[in-house]
Amino acid sequence: MKKLKNLKFVVIKKNTILLFISLIIILSCFAFLPTIITASPRNALTIVIDAGHGGIDAGCEGFLEGSNERELNLVYAQTLKKFFEDYGINVVMTRTTTDGLYSALATNKKKDDMEKRRQIIEKSNANIVISLHMNAYPLSSVRGAQAFFNPENEASYNLANSIQNEFIANLPYAKKSALKGDYYILNCTNIPSVIIECGYLSNSEEELLLLSDEYREKVCYTIFYGVVKFLG
Repeated sequence: MKKLKNLKFVVIKKNTILLFISLIIILSCFAFLPTIITASPRNALTIVIDAGHGGIDAGCEGFLEGSNERELNLVYAQTLKKFFEDYGINVVMTRTTTDGLYSALATNKKKDDMEKRRQIIEKSNANIVISLHMNAYPLSSVRGAQAFFNPENEASYNLANSIQNEFIANLPYAKKSALKGDYYILNCTNIPSVIIECGYLSNSEEELLLLSDEYREKVCYTIFYGVVKFLG
């Protein structure tokens, strides 16, 4: 009888030890969970969103009072930022207010402003740069969203085409193809960069669309989706 009791005690003790070890293993998995999430591919990506113009440089202006690039580019940049962050991608903004980035003492404020943007891009270690703009043209009938790329950078070309394809599929009057462009923001680093002209403020119908919350969300989501497809 004594041997039987001892055997039962050994079995119970063994089961308790196994249960304790199992709990430790389970708790260890939870302990490492934040590290696993943090190390996910999305969290390792950084995108710079550049709201074009700012400060004394209002950019192009529309027919409606207060309709200009300085304000609209920033609002679009903030909307696009939210899409990427909700997806788990890090975002760095070149500007977060309507002010320019130039020094008050700079003799050439445009040049100083662009240099500041380059410094932010390089410091960010970004994977992609997206510069947001609004367009204008003397002929008021011209309209449509379009992406521009650096022809010397294959990744820039592929990124622009991925976004432009989504514009064509989802936005009315989108341009038929992305275009190569010789612009500072595309050439100042080797990081794949695109300039997005979201539409024409010189076209009164498109201006009204660009000012609407619904269309802004649609444009920004289309850009976001084009980038995600590019990233694979």
